[in-house]
Amino acid sequence: MIELAISAAKEAGKILLENFGKIEQVDKKGERELVSNVDLASEKKIIDMIKSKYPDHDILCEESGLQERASDYRWIIDPMDGTHNYIYGINMFGVSIALEYKGEIILGVINLPYSNELYWAEKGKGAYFND
Repeated sequence: MIELAISAAKEAGKILLENFGKIEQVDKKGERELVSNVDLASEKKIIDMIKSKYPDHDILCEESGLQERASDYRWIIDPMDGTHNYIYGINMFGVSIALEYKGEIILGVINLPYSNELYWAEKGKGAYFND
């Protein structure tokens, strides 16, 4: 499962990099929150990759909310952490993906594509950086 999370974070990161500085649409989703077409494209890529391997897992996303299937597994996704930075051309943004099993986080991945930094950890197996 960690391999899927890493792969999904990298693929979503490619979408962020390809579109950095080229935002076409920004919408407000609350008083202070912004969402862009790139957030949505990144989220869709991650969801599609997860669903292709684990169609019965729950998925909780920042943009689309909870897709509940009564699974013990729940993927928690922020397809673009740092949306404000991204929209205003500041290169501090990333992709965050975690997997929860029966209420406990068992793995997590953070991809900072602009600086080519990848962090990941898996319960009982350690934490890693660009390894």
